[in-house]
Amino acid sequence: MQLAHTMLRVRDLERSLDFYTGFLGLQEVRRHSIGDEATLVFLSDEAGHYFLELTWNHDGRDYELGNQFGHIALLAPDLEPLVAHCEAQGWWYRRSHPQSGSKYVFVHDPDGYDIEILEAPNSA
Repeated sequence: MQLAHTMLRVRDLERSLDFYTGFLGLQEVRRHSIGDEATLVFLSDEAGHYFLELTWNHDGRDYELGNQFGHIALLAPDLEPLVAHCEAQGWWYRRSHPQSGSKYVFVHDPDGYDIEILEAPNSA
């Protein structure tokens, strides 16, 4: 496995972008809207090997320190063996929607944290 990105929920997207790009020097590499629900902004350093995903939910919700953490994401060459393992263990998982444009599954770690496993580009 290879680490892909870490997601943080943010209250104010522009203020967060000022901090992460202006102060920390990260670069915005991709922005994606999920309809009216949320805006995802991916940031990276110059090497571009790992990403920070800032997720701004449009509904105005607030967060307590600690509950804004979203998930850890990893890359795998093929999701099917992982799905088969989840099913054999009786673990909860959720696949991506076919129209999402990417293939991924979410699983819960033993403490209930979300772990996203994306199928690496140019795989299977």
